[in-house]
Amino acid sequence: MTTMSILRDQAPLRNILPSRVAAPVSILRKGKNSLLENLPQDVWERLSPHLEMVELEKGTVLFEAGTTLKHVYFPISAIISLLHIMESGASAQTAMVGHEGIVGVSFFMSGEPTSNHAMVLSSGCALRLKVSVLDQEFNNGGCFAKVLLRYTQSLLNQMAQTAVCNRHHSLEQQLCRLILMCMDRLPTSQIMITHETISNLLGVRREGVTQAAGKLQRMGLISCTRGCVTVLDRDGMEDHVCECYEDIREKNVNPARSAAYC
Repeated sequence: MTTMSILRDQAPLRNILPSRVAAPVSILRKGKNSLLENLPQDVWERLSPHLEMVELEKGTVLFEAGTTLKHVYFPISAIISLLHIMESGASAQTAMVGHEGIVGVSFFMSGEPTSNHAMVLSSGCALRLKVSVLDQEFNNGGCFAKVLLRYTQSLLNQMAQTAVCNRHHSLEQQLCRLILMCMDRLPTSQIMITHETISNLLGVRREGVTQAAGKLQRMGLISCTRGCVTVLDRDGMEDHVCECYEDIREKNVNPARSAAYC
């Protein structure tokens, strides 16, 4: 399956709670989005009535390049992949967003149509917010705006580091980075992902992914079955991965610290 066929085969969003969430604080305690969890109480009280819990199915396209956003998403258990797709259909992931962040930074940065595709890489839940509500709160220039800008800085760092990694490091190291970044956003050591999807994310041939995964298997770091990668030795993966993974993790936004500056 090519990336373009994945984008054409869009899975619908399914609401699992009413748009007016009755008890969002308790929801976040079970599985939280760090940006929202660390907001001051007054900001949270303004935003929470407008947050809608949705279930995101793997393969769902939240938005495509060139479109104007209607909602931004705060993942809780879902992982969202930001992709750049060429006219030929070739693709590469520019960034990954999980419970640490927000999907839709282009809106509050410029208001212009987004230049990336956003596709659900791992099924799960997210809170979505209408851009009109986000716009009003962001333009207040308070704590929420500062937290979003600090997160955007870390997202830009991830994009830059990913570009450097794809140019200078081996496919095995890139694969380790991708797997570890997924693990940081999942409560399990199993990642439901195919070699075809990995090849689309890394912008390489599927055969190369199969060879790199095979080497990691022989080293006892992972186990691969059809559509599933299981990490057997995380410490070994971290020893084998390139410096880019640690750089991205260290420079990831600290929401609690961001909120402290408000």
